[in-house]
Amino acid sequence: MNLEQLASFVEVAETGHFTKAAAALHLAQPSLSRQISTLEKELGAELFHRARGHITLTAAGESLLPTARRMLADAEAIRRDMDELAGLRKGRVRLGATPTLCVSLVAEALSRFHADHPGIELEVMEKGSRELVEALGQGQLDLALITRTVDLSALTPRLHTQEVLREDLVVITSADHWESVGDSITLAEVADRPQVVFHHGYDLREATSAAFDAAGLDPSVVVEGAEMDAVLRFVERGLGLAIVPAMVLVDRPRLRSIRLTDPHLSRTVSLASRADVRATAAASAMETTILDTAGRLAAEGTGLAPYVRLLPGG
Repeated sequence: MNLEQLASFVEVAETGHFTKAAAALHLAQPSLSRQISTLEKELGAELFHRARGHITLTAAGESLLPTARRMLADAEAIRRDMDELAGLRKGRVRLGATPTLCVSLVAEALSRFHADHPGIELEVMEKGSRELVEALGQGQLDLALITRTVDLSALTPRLHTQEVLREDLVVITSADHWESVGDSITLAEVADRPQVVFHHGYDLREATSAAFDAAGLDPSVVVEGAEMDAVLRFVERGLGLAIVPAMVLVDRPRLRSIRLTDPHLSRTVSLASRADVRATAAASAMETTILDTAGRLAAEGTGLAPYVRLLPGG
């Protein structure tokens, strides 16, 4: 048994397809099939039920999968430990974040980190909070910035989290239409205006939908199903309003923020890591950079100061 065989097994298990797994691993499909067959012979058990277009795990495969993931994560940790011998001149940091944070806090933090440590390879996973926590528990990430309240203990009991900041949700409009709205707006007033909304399943969409439902409001939607970059662009072009985290307004001169009242909505941003895995020097440096960047964004004198508050753990 070797790590290449385990990596092939995990990729097939996750994709459910030999061809897709081979492409992801940059292997010829016959080579991938041979690795799996050799692994099955060495273990004395079939790992997959093979049917045309449909690959599923056997009981033996289900049993092996979490162990294989841990072994691959341990091997990656060893490689990163060796990189540590060179200090912060080389290495890799795997950071996960929600889409709204990728276009705000993460973009600012990565810019600062790369300037200070140009030799460190940066890998970013952009997913919802629940998926990020699962990836962290499986050893696929070093750090994750999450916003949604999830049952962390059910996903991994070895997770460490620290609250970084609390961020207000604001209503945005194009700079050309700002004066027609005013300095503040209620949720009921937002519901009466054309609105650009995210797709269902998006953390922010679920939070705002819950607020409208709680208030018994039926919002007027002009565009639905977009991602963050598209929502911002649609609002810039005057298609409607949108409810977004305040930090996405960094370097967006064509957008204006309006304070949302009655009710006031906010979210807490937390930084998560594995409590049972020693952080590398590169990951620790990234954590420091994220916390420092959050402090800068929340500092007095910035346009975000009224909407972003650094928390004691941050």
